[in-house]
Amino acid sequence: MKVSQEKGDRSMTEFGPQVCPVCSVKILKMIGGDRVEFAAGPPGTRAILWKRVCQYTKKPGCINQEGGSANPGGSANRI
Repeated sequence: MKVSQEKGDRSMTEFGPQVCPVCSVKILKMIGGDRVEFAAGPPGTRAILWKRVCQYTKKPGCINQEGGSANPGGSANRI
């Protein structure tokens, strides 16, 4: 499928997976909250990513700087 880059069209990065340049995790946009695929272990949420990685690295380029606040609450956010 070819993606048009004309004005008003969305880029592929909005629909495809994002890969953090800092920690290399893959974040997939999903209805109900983003899914984070770690190098090892089960998938998680942005909140879990923040608890395990982002709060300690604090490097420029991190794609999860909000600390997982985009996916609030729920038992899926517990470690």
